[in-house]
Amino acid sequence: MRVYLNGAFMPESDARVSVDDRGFLFGDAVYEVIRLYGGRPFRLGAHLARLERSLAGAWLPPVDREQLAAVVEDLTRVEGAAVPDALVYIQVSRGAAPRNHPFPDPPVPPTVVVWCRPYHALPPDQFLAGIRVVTVPDDRWAKCWIKTVNLLPNVLAKEKARRAGAEDAVFVRDGMAIEATSSNFFVVRGGVVQTAPVTNYILPGISRQVVLELARDLEIPVRLEPVALEDLATVDEVFLTHTGCGIEPVTTVDGRRLGTAAGPVTRRLYNAFEARVRSAADR
Repeated sequence: MRVYLNGAFMPESDARVSVDDRGFLFGDAVYEVIRLYGGRPFRLGAHLARLERSLAGAWLPPVDREQLAAVVEDLTRVEGAAVPDALVYIQVSRGAAPRNHPFPDPPVPPTVVVWCRPYHALPPDQFLAGIRVVTVPDDRWAKCWIKTVNLLPNVLAKEKARRAGAEDAVFVRDGMAIEATSSNFFVVRGGVVQTAPVTNYILPGISRQVVLELARDLEIPVRLEPVALEDLATVDEVFLTHTGCGIEPVTTVDGRRLGTAAGPVTRRLYNAFEARVRSAADR
């Protein structure tokens, strides 16, 4: 597969980033992930807009959105025919300079990397059987809306989930379950969909926004409030949203079994989401 690195396309084996790159040394970088359906990027504009917000939040220089969109489209044309369902990864760091905490002065060119990987979705019946999650204290920083590569707390939470026999972890801050390690967190209770509002502790997910739009179209009531930890014992359904698979059902929370498969509201939203992305791919 090809990789785009600092203005040039090249074979992946030829792509090299300096050991002095600040993304490697300090995590001084942001990223974005875009899903391809049928070889076409879904909500590309929204993803690039979020990348711009992350760059601004990290005091990184802006990128040319049109140029970056052209890079994504180029990779899509090349990879899309062979790998119609895939993920495109974009990372922008402050560049390579001798190790020193302050920004390089004078500034150095940013490091921009884009690549594409196949995405292998599970069969629907296996996917809708759901995953297990555990809750963990939220010990991340206070700027979670910046999609930074500083993901060590997320990595540790995910490993804690794995060691507990679960697939993911949900962060709890001030007694409220707010989001998972790489996805937004939703519950359903009494037919009402509930998710935390966007704050500095929440990444504004693109799939999250699509689900809110679909809930409105389907006339499913929505409550934008975080979920109290003790209330998780009484919810009817739980699901996550993220770029990789859109809507991911959860059937076990902290050992409590919610069911053997996605609940009725989750399933309605899942079917509507799949129809929306496939329609976009067909266009």
